[in-house]
Amino acid sequence: MTDKQGPQFRKMAIIGIGLIGSSIARAARQRGLVAEITCSARTQDTRRTALELGVVDEAFEHSIDAVKDADLVVFCTPVGTYGTIAEEIAPALKKGALVTDVGSVKQMVVEAIEPHIPDGVDFVAGHPISGTEKSGPAAGFAELFDNRWWIVTPSKKSTEVAVQKLTAFCEGLGSSVEKMEPPHHDLVLAITSHIPHLVAYNIVGTADDLEEVTQSEVIKYSAGGFRDFTRLAASDPTMWRDVFLHNKEAVLEMLARFSEDLTALQRAIRWGDGDALFQMFSRTRAIRRQIIDAGQETPEANFGRSASSDD
Repeated sequence: MTDKQGPQFRKMAIIGIGLIGSSIARAARQRGLVAEITCSARTQDTRRTALELGVVDEAFEHSIDAVKDADLVVFCTPVGTYGTIAEEIAPALKKGALVTDVGSVKQMVVEAIEPHIPDGVDFVAGHPISGTEKSGPAAGFAELFDNRWWIVTPSKKSTEVAVQKLTAFCEGLGSSVEKMEPPHHDLVLAITSHIPHLVAYNIVGTADDLEEVTQSEVIKYSAGGFRDFTRLAASDPTMWRDVFLHNKEAVLEMLARFSEDLTALQRAIRWGDGDALFQMFSRTRAIRRQIIDAGQETPEANFGRSASSDD
C-alpha cells in the first residue's frame, strides 16, 4: 500500500532503531508514508546494520543530529531514557514538527517529554500493541502493525491536528487507532501486557532456581506451557525493567488483584473444589475465543507456528 497523494511526512527521525523503530521505518518506506528516514543509535554496529539493511537513509550517534529538519520524531528507546533525550533534542526540533513515542507506559512518558517540547512543536504519545521477543534493527518487519491496535494518548501539547496526523500515519502503517487517557492506558496495559510478562519472568526464573530440576530437563520438557512463557521472558530486559519501574502504581494494583485470584485458586485446589476450578477455566477459555474472534490471534494449533519455526 502506498500513498498516491505523496508522503505524509518529508523526513522522519527514529530515536532508537530496534524492533519497533526498524519496523516503523520499513512499513513507512514500503507504503510511501515518508520521503526520508534518519535514526540515532548508541552503538556503531546498530547504526551500520540499519544502513546496510536500507532501513534508514542516515544514522547518527546523537539524537540531536538525527532530528534536525525532521517533520516526525519517534522515540523508540527504553522509556527510562525519554526525559534526557527530550531535553537533548529540544533545541533542534523544527517548528511544526510532531513528536511521538512507542512506549508501553504513557503517564510517565507525558511527564518526561512534554516539559521539553518547545512552542510550535506538537507532542502526541502513542503505543503500538504489537511486537515480538526479538530485538535489534534486523528483527523488524513491515507487517508488524497490520491489524493491530495503536493507542494514542493526547495531552496538553497535543493539538487536534497533530492527533489526526498521527492517527493517519498509524493507520497507514496498518494499525487501528484508539484514543485513551494516559493513566487509563497504563492500567489496561498493566493487566494485558505488563503482568503477563512479570509472571513469565518469574516462572522461568523459578524453574532456573529449582535445584531438583536440572537445566537440561527444563529445556527437554519445554514443549508445553513453559515454552510459551519463555517467549515472553526472552523480551528485552532493559525495556521491561523501565516499564515496571515507570508503571509502578498500575502494576502493583493489578498484581495485588492477581495475587488475590491466585490465592482463590490455591484454596480451590487444596480443598478439592473441582466446580470452582472448572468454572474459572471455562471462563478463561472463552476469553481466548473472543481474542480470536477479534482478529488478534490465530485459531491454528500451536499458535500458528510450524514445527520448524524458531519464533
